[in-house]
Parts: sequence; structure tokens; C-alpha cells
Amino acid sequence: MASLPEPVTGLRAGDLLHLTRAASVQFGTPIRFRLIRVLDLPTYQGWSWLDGYQVDERGEAVARRELFVRLAGIRTLPTLGSSAPKPRHPGRDATATASAPRCPRQQP
Repeated sequence: MASLPEPVTGLRAGDLLHLTRAASVQFGTPIRFRLIRVLDLPTYQGWSWLDGYQVDERGEAVARRELFVRLAGIRTLPTLGSSAPKPRHPGRDATATASAPRCPRQQP
């Protein structure tokens, strides 16, 4: 049997959350959610508005959403892969140009 994700104790931007029916009835089908921020809106005790992205199995954003959730029902997941940004041009090597030999200066 798979272990359940841990309950949330503090939310931070970038957290990957697992939202199920325990967080809200709208999650009859559980989703993964990458948190951008907790919205500072008045609400009931133990509930909160979250701003972020629903993500797929690879961690790619599929929809931006604002969600009303029960904090006790949120579970955190380990991040998918490295948090380091991927290079925009994977074919280019930034170190290749930095280590290229310089032309000698011509003397007058």
C-alpha cells in the first residue's frame, strides 16, 4: 500500500501539493498543484485561497487556478525533478565561449 503524503504545516511558493476530497469536495479526482502564493482574502477559519498551477505527472503546468481549500486536507509531495531552471538553448554551451582563447593584442 502506498504511503500518504504528509499533512501541511506551512505553505511556501513553489510547493507541490496533492489536493484530494479531503481539501475540498471539488477534488473528487485528485490533482497536483504548484503553489504560487496563499491569497490574503478573508475566509473561514482553517480554509484559504491558493493561487497556482495545476500540473500534470511531469510537473508541467496545464492550468492556472485560484482554489478555495481546507488547509487540514492539503498534502505536500516531493518536487518533480530538479528545481534548477533548464537552459533555454540546450544545444549551446555557455562555458565554451567563456573558455575560448583570446586573440593576442597587437603592439603599436
